[in-house]
Amino acid sequence: MSQDVRFDLPFNTPVSEHLEYARARHLRWVWDMGLVRSRAGFDEYRSWDLPQAAARTYPYASAEDMVVLMNWFSLAFLFDDQFDAGRPDRADVISEVARELIVTPLRPAGSTPRVVCPITVAWAQVWERLSDGMSLTWQTRFAASWGRFLVAHCEEVDLAARGLTGTLGLDEYAVFRRRTVGIHHSIDAGERSRGFEVPARAMAHPLMERMRDLAADTIGFMNDIHSFERERRRGDGHNLIAVLHRERGCSWEEAAAEAYRMTTACLDEYLELEARVPRMCDELALDADERERVDKGVQAIQHWIEGNYEWALTSGRYAASKEGEVATAEQAGRGSVDDLLTV
Repeated sequence: MSQDVRFDLPFNTPVSEHLEYARARHLRWVWDMGLVRSRAGFDEYRSWDLPQAAARTYPYASAEDMVVLMNWFSLAFLFDDQFDAGRPDRADVISEVARELIVTPLRPAGSTPRVVCPITVAWAQVWERLSDGMSLTWQTRFAASWGRFLVAHCEEVDLAARGLTGTLGLDEYAVFRRRTVGIHHSIDAGERSRGFEVPARAMAHPLMERMRDLAADTIGFMNDIHSFERERRRGDGHNLIAVLHRERGCSWEEAAAEAYRMTTACLDEYLELEARVPRMCDELALDADERERVDKGVQAIQHWIEGNYEWALTSGRYAASKEGEVATAEQAGRGSVDDLLTV
């Protein structure tokens, strides 16, 4: 199962017209902020093409907001790659940095980080821009989703540090993956990208909650399929294909086929629920403006399912093979060439 596996998605989402403008400014920012510290690290990061991911998932953001969103993307992906399986002591450092990332949205915007490293300093700057103009309700919702994602990442790192990576059963893993994929707050950012907020009572409706969970499952499982070769090189057992292979004692091919079936089942259920959104709006007696904001919220989910999928098909992050310092790092259990957790 490789990066070029295709899914039949019923969405046709646009790509931001500001992609190239924002890409140039974003890459300069990443270098200036010390989020890449070597030529090899910069070349590898550039091959991931995260600007394309942002341009596809937030296609209606303004030019300047697109830069902010790209900058934010870099933090989540680069932080995710900081664990070194050969140095389990770094799990404590990662937890300390994660705590700082979690509390940043809970402090006044622009506050100076108490734990200082390239990622925390960059996140304080990004959050000040990302939260601008959004209500406390939205900021609180985003912060909660962001926090759950980072806590799950720490749990994943801790399992690896204790030699327990790949020990979760299928049901446990599915729930765990829903948190580690980080989609809920990413969909929330879709509201920021267009300057609207989904009505709170619609956001709290069981239908919307289930749609967001299914979107996270669909995207997480797709990502497991597309990133499988990379994660197997690193010895990372937190992957749906690896879990199925181990738990069911089946071949890699059979595990990959079942992972594909599970992914399409999540997508099919999501689409069934999406068709019920107008009925939900009727049930809540939403007015025209509220219905429009719900519709945009659904579009934000669609943009993430389709946009992330299209990006993953070509991103160098999931390339079947790597060379040079990147290959050496992956073979040692690392996801990143550069250390970003120290000043």
